[in-house]
Amino acid sequence: MNFNTSLIAQMVMFLAFIWFCMTYVWPPLMAAISERQQRIADGLDAADKAQANLANAQQQVEQELAAAKAQSATIIEQAHKRADKMIEDAKVAAAAEAERIKLQAKEAVDREVNQAREQLRGQVANLAVQGAEKILLAEVNASAHNAMLEQLAGKL
Repeated sequence: MNFNTSLIAQMVMFLAFIWFCMTYVWPPLMAAISERQQRIADGLDAADKAQANLANAQQQVEQELAAAKAQSATIIEQAHKRADKMIEDAKVAAAAEAERIKLQAKEAVDREVNQAREQLRGQVANLAVQGAEKILLAEVNASAHNAMLEQLAGKL
C-alpha cells in the first residue's frame, strides 16, 4: 500500500467520521448542553426571583411589624384614656355621693335642731305657765289659754 493512498483513505475516513459526528453525535450533545445551559439560567432566574421575593417578604414583615407596634401603641393609649376617664368618673361619683351624704347629714341636723327647738319651746311654755301660776298664785288653765301659750312659744 501506498503511503498516499493510506493518507487519502485516512482523510476520507476522518471526513466521514466528522460528517457522522456532525450529523448524529453533535446535535444531541449540543441539545444536551443547550438544555443544561437553559436549566442553569432558569435556576439563576429562580434564585434571583426568590431573593427578590425574600426582600419583599422582609419589607412586608417590617411594615406589618411597624403597623402592629402602632396599633398596640394606639390600644395602650386608648386603655390609658379609658382608665383616666374611669378615674375621673369615679371622682365625680364620689364627689356627688359626698355631697348627697352631706345634704342628708345637714337635713338630719336641721330636723334634730327643729325637734330640739320644739321641745325647748314646749319646756319654755311650760316653765312660763308655771312661773305665771306662781306669780299669780292662781292656777292657769293650759287648755283655756292655749292660743296665748302658742303665741308665746312662737315668739321664743
